[in-house]
Amino acid sequence: MAGGVAPAPGALLCALLCALLCAAAAAAAVVGSEGNPAPGAFGRVYQGNVNISAERVYAFAYRSQPGQVDAVRVYVNSSSENLQYPVLFVVRQQKGVLSWQVPLIFRGLYQRTYNYQEVSRTLCPSEPTPETGSSDQIIFVDVASMAPFNIAYELLVTRLENFQLETNKAFNFTASPSQPQYFLYRFPQDVDSVIIKVVSDAAYPCSVVSVQDIVCPVYDLDHNVEFNGVYQSMTKQAAITVQRKDFPGEQFFVVFVIKPEDYACGGSVPSSIHGNVNRTWNLQRTKNLQVTIVPSVKKSVYVQAMFFSFLSFLSFYLGSVVVAFVHYIRVQRKASAGRLCPEDGSGIMTSSQPITASTPEGSSYGAIDESSSSGGRQFSSPEGGPRAGSDTDSSVEEESDFDTMPEIESDKNIIRTKVFLYLSDLSRKDRRIVSKKYKIYFWNIITIAVFYALPVIQLVITYQTVVNVTGNQDICYYNFLCAHPLGVLSAFNNILSNVGHMLLGFLFLLIVLRRDILHRRAMEMKDVYTLDYGIPKHFGLFYAMGIALMMEGVLSACYHVCPNYSNFQFDTSFMYMIAGLCMLKLYQTRHPDINASAYSAYASFAVVICLAVLGVVFGKNDIWFWVIFSIIHVLASLALSTQIYYMGRFKIDGPESDLGMFRRAVMVLYTDCIQRCSRPMYMDRMVLLIVGNLVNWSFAVFGLVYRPRDFASYILGIFICNLLLYLAFYIIMKLRSSEKLLPIPMFCIVATAVVWAAALYFFFQTLSSWEETPAESREKNRPCILLGFFDDHDVWHFLSAAALFFSFLVLLTLDDDLDVVRRDKIPVF
Repeated sequence: MAGGVAPAPGALLCALLCALLCAAAAAAAVVGSEGNPAPGAFGRVYQGNVNISAERVYAFAYRSQPGQVDAVRVYVNSSSENLQYPVLFVVRQQKGVLSWQVPLIFRGLYQRTYNYQEVSRTLCPSEPTPETGSSDQIIFVDVASMAPFNIAYELLVTRLENFQLETNKAFNFTASPSQPQYFLYRFPQDVDSVIIKVVSDAAYPCSVVSVQDIVCPVYDLDHNVEFNGVYQSMTKQAAITVQRKDFPGEQFFVVFVIKPEDYACGGSVPSSIHGNVNRTWNLQRTKNLQVTIVPSVKKSVYVQAMFFSFLSFLSFYLGSVVVAFVHYIRVQRKASAGRLCPEDGSGIMTSSQPITASTPEGSSYGAIDESSSSGGRQFSSPEGGPRAGSDTDSSVEEESDFDTMPEIESDKNIIRTKVFLYLSDLSRKDRRIVSKKYKIYFWNIITIAVFYALPVIQLVITYQTVVNVTGNQDICYYNFLCAHPLGVLSAFNNILSNVGHMLLGFLFLLIVLRRDILHRRAMEMKDVYTLDYGIPKHFGLFYAMGIALMMEGVLSACYHVCPNYSNFQFDTSFMYMIAGLCMLKLYQTRHPDINASAYSAYASFAVVICLAVLGVVFGKNDIWFWVIFSIIHVLASLALSTQIYYMGRFKIDGPESDLGMFRRAVMVLYTDCIQRCSRPMYMDRMVLLIVGNLVNWSFAVFGLVYRPRDFASYILGIFICNLLLYLAFYIIMKLRSSEKLLPIPMFCIVATAVVWAAALYFFFQTLSSWEETPAESREKNRPCILLGFFDDHDVWHFLSAAALFFSFLVLLTLDDDLDVVRRDKIPVF
């Protein structure tokens, strides 16, 4: 056989077939004998390599018993950091498929990426029904990669023993972004609502707690946890109230996800990964958590809370009826014994004893003689004709709300600049005209309330709908440890606690209406005490205050439907108006002719509300806003002080040029501050205004230096401090003028001080804060303290409603002792 012999074609074909059979045998050895997956054992670590031509499949079998929930957790690890050729894991179950890759990639803010090589996932559990009995379950785990080279991996499959949470039993565990956890909870037979409480010792890493229905797959990764159920972010504390009626199967999953970044919880992005840089994190962001599920309140507690809320404030109605009855008995006894004489001893006035715009001896500036003054209108007796300011059938000039008597315009410059002013000097206008002027406050506030409240109600309904539909509980800043849902409302207790404002506001309207009716009857009877004695009765501002109190309850309830950064002004708008109306009423008491009109007052309130909104939006970090606001605040204080000091007679408008107006202002300052520096012309007013300006300038400096984030509360503090300062000044001047405090106003003053002190204590117990992130706000959440239903802020609602009611009663009854004092003997201050 020299030169050899070429192989036959049949021999080549046989060799090719043998090679294919060997490759198939090698592949079978990887997957399993006879093409079946390799059987796997729970709790055993499997290691291997995969590449584009080598894939591994494991099969894990177990038996499920009826009533038993079997949960399986898969742990995988790969040392490869190659993002181009990740290791792919696919888990096939009876009802679904779950897949992921290693390294597992999470995306953060500004497209930053975070890679994890260790991943652990809980598979969706299966539970056989009692009808089918026990069943065999099998899980396939496929491990593959498209890499042209070998990539090592580790696989561990375990069965979870503590997968089902128990009521009132704390459970501790650890989670990370690539190793989320979730557990099952079933409602006990006698429980309709539960609170899921989650706590952690460390604020970061930021985490998310989610409640999802029993549906596969379970969304337990950062990018999909918000797709289903109810969820909220968390630092150290979280709480979610869950009702049985929301889950037909009477069970749910509690899912815990750790976020790859902390910015959602108020943290900052780590400086070491700024920029689009990939980095393997593995177990560097683990968090220890403790979950406890406790029963929430029963329906009977809802009923008790509602009874408590209404009966507590209806007791004020009962007390008012008792006081009115006692007052009626005293009036009847006085009527039967004959009415007492007035305090000046002059008896019932006749036409020979009129009240005029007179000034007692010692008045040196602008004194008006009783007999010669054209401005001293005499109040005649009923027999002598109608009195000025009485209700008659004569026509009234309704075209003008001011100064219907021609001589008033010529005399008021002299009268209002007297050193010693008395009430008769500032109550010269026709009573019907002035009463009509003050009733505009009432009608305007009703119009404002309607136009303000309707859009607010519509908006908060939309907020609540969004929360219910999306399940995002980070939208609203509740006290989640004491948020009791009812119907579509997430925190019914915060809404119910505002019922006091509405009930007490309506009661105050009834009290004012009773006084108004009695006053009208006295006017119709030409009662001399009503016509010529005491403080002139104008009830328009009181009616406006009652409406404002009721609307504060309505808008506070609207705000607490979904409290957040965007609608906080709903809760404070009518607080500004209440404080402003109280100051106006206090000033009107002794200055009935020169108080601000309703239009200018409400326009001022509108400016304040606009400033509050601008402050909430721009006041956090913008120094220029605080500079402008402080300048406006100081200038407004000076302008108002000037008007008050000169009783509205200081004007810089006129025929002079701008330079002339400034010259006049300089002359006034020179005359009053330099020539008469030892003693101002109006000492009492000067003391009040100096103290008031110091307080307001202090507020301006404080805001400019510290720039408080809660701008709305900052403005409210300015209003309240000015109101308290003016009220204290008024009471001090009243006592200094030898006037009395009757038992009822004294009781109201004491009650106001006590209740306000208690209310403010609970107000400063911060339970949430929309100035921070939702997760940080939840760190302040606290359990209920009253009836297991109301929290500290609800108690603030109760007490503040009572405090405002007593404050209104103080203004209503403070000068009742002057009802038998002639108006020309009541000093103005």
